[in-house]
Amino acid sequence: MSARTLTLLAVAALAVSWPWLPDFTVTELNYIGLYSLVAVGLVMLTGVGGMTSFGQAAFVGLGAYATAWLSTSPWVAQTLGGVLPAAWLPWIGLPLGLLLTYAVAWLLGTVTLRLSGHYLPLGTIAWGLSLYYIFGNLEALGGFTGLANVPALTVGDFSLASPRVLGPVIWAVLLLALWGLHNLLDSREGRAIRALKGARVMAESMGVDTARQRIKLFILAALLASVSGWLYAHMQRFVNPTPFNIHIGIEYLFMAVVGGVGHLWGAVLGAAIITLLKEQLQDILPRLLGSSGNFEIIVFGLLMLVVLQRFADGLWPRIAAWTARWRRADAAARPAAAAAAALPTRELPARGTVVLQAADVTKRFGGLVANNAVNFDVKAGEVHALIGPNGAGKSTFFNMISGVDAPTSGEVRLMGERMNGQPARAYAALGLSRTFQHVRLLGARSVLENVALGAHRRARRGWVAAMLRLDRAEETALLAEARRQIERCGLGAHALQNAGSLALGQQRVVEIARALASQPAVLLLDEPAAGLRHLEKQALATLLAQLRSEGLAIVVVEHDMEFVMNLADRVTVLEFGTVIAEGTPAQVQADPRVLDAYLGGAA
Repeated sequence: MSARTLTLLAVAALAVSWPWLPDFTVTELNYIGLYSLVAVGLVMLTGVGGMTSFGQAAFVGLGAYATAWLSTSPWVAQTLGGVLPAAWLPWIGLPLGLLLTYAVAWLLGTVTLRLSGHYLPLGTIAWGLSLYYIFGNLEALGGFTGLANVPALTVGDFSLASPRVLGPVIWAVLLLALWGLHNLLDSREGRAIRALKGARVMAESMGVDTARQRIKLFILAALLASVSGWLYAHMQRFVNPTPFNIHIGIEYLFMAVVGGVGHLWGAVLGAAIITLLKEQLQDILPRLLGSSGNFEIIVFGLLMLVVLQRFADGLWPRIAAWTARWRRADAAARPAAAAAAALPTRELPARGTVVLQAADVTKRFGGLVANNAVNFDVKAGEVHALIGPNGAGKSTFFNMISGVDAPTSGEVRLMGERMNGQPARAYAALGLSRTFQHVRLLGARSVLENVALGAHRRARRGWVAAMLRLDRAEETALLAEARRQIERCGLGAHALQNAGSLALGQQRVVEIARALASQPAVLLLDEPAAGLRHLEKQALATLLAQLRSEGLAIVVVEHDMEFVMNLADRVTVLEFGTVIAEGTPAQVQADPRVLDAYLGGAA
């Protein structure tokens, strides 16, 4: 039985049993649905995107207070009373809350997401507390007493006041959100989102605007929390600041982590566990200890320690592993290849054209000069090798001509355009692609997905199209291109394996396939032959020779001199950051300075 079938059966069972469930159970399920909406946003933000937030409860509060104020304010009733029926105001509260949340999240995200390390979660605590005290100190919002008599949602004469009636709406919204987020992750944009956690430099080099993706992900999580707040306000019919305090924000993060911070359904599992456990502990612990208090917080802390020690990825992956024997994988829902959209292609520059040029490029790290006035150029249809002893400054120079680092002085030009100060994605937009000295792959994703990330800029469909599955033809074209490059590089048999399970040499070939998926005009390869066996090196040399014949400009940094000298058209030699020789392989091999650098003396 497939996972999709199991999900549909579970939803159907809940729907059929809903009318006969006890009132208390219905209320608990409603809270689980509301909390899951917030937790699933945290899964996207923290588990997938790598950004920890303790302040999501504040965004729940924005959604709740926006609709509560609009629905209960005498000023609103007086101003809009003759224009809109009062029953419409709770529904208008949803777009108002979303707009307010969008504006606040954009502002906070622009400031907060510049932080890194432990400063980022500390920043979210700061603004989470600030919004909590704003809710409590504004008289228009009822202060810490709150706003009462929030009206129920109605559709014509039909009221959604009862939890039993509102519950299906809550769960329908949650299931719709899970469906949309699953579609998003299974797309071009989803691959970019997954690269935000630990692979931002690589993603930028593939053309992904990581800063924009982070802001969008932050806003998405905030909007999901706001929708939860809107539903909460009309279920409770009363809003005060208490449910939006920072400790509630920590509980939301608990839910995501306990369930499985990298898994969408883990958010639902975590919300169910924490909600039910909290309810039971609030009854059991006071009886056991003979006094009242928030003892459940202590248990939650111990629970987190156990989960982090024994279930670092959360409980959902363990449950999925235990039930794998009874489940089969879902068939890939892809359109037919004939329906695939055509990817845009790049016209390569004429052979012999200078496509990449560095003029007097210098890089200083304090008093250390890593590169000193380096001049370098590469032409279309040639392989230009950059060699030198360890510590010669090759990787630093490589990073400067690909946009990862900016030169201290000098100039870098790509396709005739001055690139100083431009990010790596601007280089990718002009047709430059690269590999890395230390392999940078999404180890938990398949080889196919990793290579498809390289073609990111060759497609245009965005988040909304991905969520609604309107990008399927384009997605099919991207995956077809990725598979073509994988097979071209000799890894067709490994296309569906996780990239992290491959040998180091194979991972380097995956990086080459990923770079080729962008259809570059300039290809930078940082030690591509490292870790390859003799026959694999021969296959790589044959591939690079073919790419050269097609008109690509190729820059290779490599320590294997036999590989370099048999392949390169020109060779530039660095020593201590300075060019000591340049010319054909034969000229360089005969240069006394090169022999001195490599062998310690011309003799």
